[in-house]
Amino acid sequence: MSLDPHAQHLTIAVIGTGTMGRGIVQVSAQGGMRVIAYDEKPGAAQVAKDYIGKMLASLVEKGRLGAPEAKAAIDRISVGHSLEDCAKADVVIEAVIERLDIKQSLFQRLDQLCHPKVILASNTSSLPVTAIAAKCQHPERVGGMHFFNPVPLMRLVEVIGGLKTEPWVTEALMVIGRRMTRDPVMCIDSPGFIVNHAGRAFTTENPRMLTEGIASHAEIDRILTGAPGFKLGPFALADMVGIDVGFPVMESIYQQFQHEPAYAPNPLSALRAAGGLHGQKTGAGWYAYRDGKRVEPAIAPAPKTLPKSVWFWPSKDHQDLIDPLIEICKKAGTPIETGEKPSEHALVVLCQIGYDLTTAIHELPQLDGKRTVSVDVLFGLKGPRTLMVTPAIDPAMRDAAHAMLAADGQAVIVINDSPGYVAQRTVAMVVNVGCNIAQRGIASPEDIDKGVKLGLGYPFGPLEWGDRIGPARVLFILERLHAFYADPRYKPSPWLKRRVMLGLPLSAVEGAHKGE
Repeated sequence: MSLDPHAQHLTIAVIGTGTMGRGIVQVSAQGGMRVIAYDEKPGAAQVAKDYIGKMLASLVEKGRLGAPEAKAAIDRISVGHSLEDCAKADVVIEAVIERLDIKQSLFQRLDQLCHPKVILASNTSSLPVTAIAAKCQHPERVGGMHFFNPVPLMRLVEVIGGLKTEPWVTEALMVIGRRMTRDPVMCIDSPGFIVNHAGRAFTTENPRMLTEGIASHAEIDRILTGAPGFKLGPFALADMVGIDVGFPVMESIYQQFQHEPAYAPNPLSALRAAGGLHGQKTGAGWYAYRDGKRVEPAIAPAPKTLPKSVWFWPSKDHQDLIDPLIEICKKAGTPIETGEKPSEHALVVLCQIGYDLTTAIHELPQLDGKRTVSVDVLFGLKGPRTLMVTPAIDPAMRDAAHAMLAADGQAVIVINDSPGYVAQRTVAMVVNVGCNIAQRGIASPEDIDKGVKLGLGYPFGPLEWGDRIGPARVLFILERLHAFYADPRYKPSPWLKRRVMLGLPLSAVEGAHKGE
């Protein structure tokens, strides 16, 4: 038995009118549907309706919404006084505290009160929809509808089907999501769904670099918000969300995936969570805060002495990425050596993809570790340029390389040796996690990319990003990480490996489902 999600007078009941609930009420009403707002706290639902009225009035003042549309939306909202009132709706969306026992109890009561054709949906961000529905007599009509905060501004909603959810339920929720003017994506019941699952690479890989002493937290943030184009670095993001909020999510997803190595939380985050250094709201986290604003560590001035000459190690597979760097060095006034080997006083520059510099020097004995550096060119040379060195470097050669790279005024960040630098390593892990989401059949490649771009604000979806870089390059970076660290967290996804071997894009679906 199913309902018509296109029905003109479809009624949505929203239980829980906190920040998330009132946002769901607002987008439902603006989407043309009738809404019953209910909260067990007396007066809370009316307060939420009044708040929504102010938000709509503000949109009218800014010219983003017409006054008649705002009035019509607020008029579609009624305040419920009991769960029995909510049972009159066609769809009930729960937005209460994120505790399984509380949600199970609520859904059990709704299951008894509501007609079997009424859809029951949870706005859970981390709990299994299957578990929420477990105590219902009609678990087939229970689904997930995970919105993102703030709901009126975040266009994404994840639609989740539990193990017993009927297809008509998720299909109807997709339609309803569009009526709310959201962009819905569909996924199966899995830890973290799409977005919180995909975010594991960004939030767990970079603290590992910090523990290795590759770069400081501020330097990592600056690198990733530079050429790769992330809106926020991982440490600034953790402070904004709240380390006390983000770290338990890391732990939960790690536990739900049975200790999958790629999702392991970092002890540095645990220490801050335990010590009350929760980020912006406590005045200190990864960063210090003054008057609510992040205090950025000062950038040291670049050295001035240029190298006597520079010799670039040639590359057959990405010389096109190295050539712009050679031009920058020429403009700096540094002579470029073109012989087969560098002179004994030349600065030697590598621009490898995937390799750490120590391994490159070890495997190429003609290179002198005292005067060999490496520059990341994979994402271009805008934003802070990454200069990588080994413990063998002569400080004078390091500073000369820094001066040359900064001669045109661009910032340079000097990091210690790492396979894949900072940016290559981070993005390769983002792509790999996205490939694993696809391999597990959690969502389609299209919905994975859409969910990550809308939910996390990344410049590209993980599969799209892998195709832009080149799947073979991503695979090679992961293989170098895996070879160097012997850590299973860097194991390349089967989805990635097969598409590289077959010469296919990462968006290519599995053969058994092709054409469906």
